[in-house]
Amino acid sequence: MAGVSRETWISAVLVALLVAVPLAATAAGEPFYVTLATRIAILALAAVGLNIALGLGGLVSFGHAAFFGLGGYVAGIFAAHAFNGAPLPFGFAATTAMPVIWLVAIALCGLVALPIGAISLRTAGVYFIMITLAFAQMIYYFAVSWPDYGGEDGLSIYVRNSFPGLNTAQPLPYFLLCLGLLAAGLVLFWCIQGSRFGAALEASRQNATRLAAVGITPFGIRLAAFVISAMVTGLAGALFADLNRFVSPSMLSWHMSGELIVLIILGGKGRLFGPLAGAMVYVLFEYALGGITERWQFFLGLILLGVVLFARGGFLGLLAGKARHG
Repeated sequence: MAGVSRETWISAVLVALLVAVPLAATAAGEPFYVTLATRIAILALAAVGLNIALGLGGLVSFGHAAFFGLGGYVAGIFAAHAFNGAPLPFGFAATTAMPVIWLVAIALCGLVALPIGAISLRTAGVYFIMITLAFAQMIYYFAVSWPDYGGEDGLSIYVRNSFPGLNTAQPLPYFLLCLGLLAAGLVLFWCIQGSRFGAALEASRQNATRLAAVGITPFGIRLAAFVISAMVTGLAGALFADLNRFVSPSMLSWHMSGELIVLIILGGKGRLFGPLAGAMVYVLFEYALGGITERWQFFLGLILLGVVLFARGGFLGLLAGKARHG
């Protein structure tokens, strides 16, 4: 089909691989590879969230680990209280229902992102980066000093949160659930990118002064994008905690924020399937070299340096050429 771009074909191949490998691994009795694919899908969803702020709005947030970790702690705290039979703080009943947990994680991340974004977006450049990092570190140290939920040792999840009609304790159903949410996140990104809101967001990245001159306030557009971005990343955090059956302050650390930015750079900033491509490269590279050397990040750094210098559009840009929108 002549009207289909090369990037569309490459993206379709990536999706096909992400779906085919877990199915083949399940048939072969190799659940580890299903878990590996699930990790890719969850990290890709977290990067999709950051890509809304970074890829479309040019907001280099070094604090998105705060939302990723908050989502994880929501899942962990709900599971811990459901396991112990104790009510949640403020007398709320605990539940293992994933849809409820997801809604709470999304709402909490949105509420936390609103004041953080409102303060951070009054700055720009390196100041914005440092303020988002500072907020994330405050939340990180709060989790470290919270002994009721494990403190710096983290919180184990002894029960698998449930989803109606699915056995989420099995690797393949849980992968399909995460894949469905990743697809929803990609659709959301695509809708935002093609909407007037997305056009205004990209315009605020390119020239905020001109956007204000036509009567659109850049601050409100950026704040909305930042909050939506945090909500999507928080949802991914809840999934990640359920996958590992463990949540710890490491999910809130600045290393996690850097990892999400690396995923976007590797895949292609602002591209629809860039987060998926970046997550695939990152996780597969970690798996391939992690068993050989503890210093596999050194080689990842060399690849990242090459991408920044010679492939500014990430791996998708290298394979597909310049991005075309609309």
